[in-house]
Amino acid sequence: MHSTARRIDPVHYPSEDNVGEHEVQRYIAELLRPLLARWLAEQGRVAHVGADQFFYWVEGDTGTRRAPDVYVIDGVAQDIPEVGSWKVWEGHAPSFALEVVSLDWKKDYDEAPPDYEKMGVRELVVFDPWATSRSRKRLRWQVFRRVRGRGFVRVTASNDDRVESRVLGAWLVAVTERGHTRVRLAEDETDEALVPTDGERAATAEASAAAAEAEVARLKTLLAELEGR
Repeated sequence: MHSTARRIDPVHYPSEDNVGEHEVQRYIAELLRPLLARWLAEQGRVAHVGADQFFYWVEGDTGTRRAPDVYVIDGVAQDIPEVGSWKVWEGHAPSFALEVVSLDWKKDYDEAPPDYEKMGVRELVVFDPWATSRSRKRLRWQVFRRVRGRGFVRVTASNDDRVESRVLGAWLVAVTERGHTRVRLAEDETDEALVPTDGERAATAEASAAAAEAEVARLKTLLAELEGR
């Protein structure tokens, strides 16, 4: 009788290393990850949005790996038990990945796209927070996508403020918040209203409630004056 038990991989795949990252990369991911998770959930899409976790794509090779700053895995729920690292051969290739360029920008420009191609990502957005509209050698946005008949190719190279992600069904927007570069979401190319964060939603709800209370108070005062007459 043949066993149907799944083979246990004896290899340990680390979930972290000792290499640090720039604060800009960390803060961009901390803002965008929950924003993107809520956005996809509101679209009714089952997807897991994570940040800065290793993906391994060669079984048995613990050195071949990459940790996207933000990633999306379709078909995996957001509220699954916490995962240390992902193995592509188990069916967990990301559909979307955001790579925020580090200070070693030339290395990231050269090495990130081929790594993500091997990883199996459908769409990669490379964001350079230090590029400007006047940059000649650096690009704020690069989008790589799998195109039928062409493979994994760069389809967008731009220094504009925003770029389209077809996988997400939204636009990524470079903004300056309190003097710092961040990445936000917009629903279309020209929409000036960004998808609000949880904090912004709460502030809007609080302001609306305060306005409603003020209006109720005004009407009560008016009614009392009319009754007095």
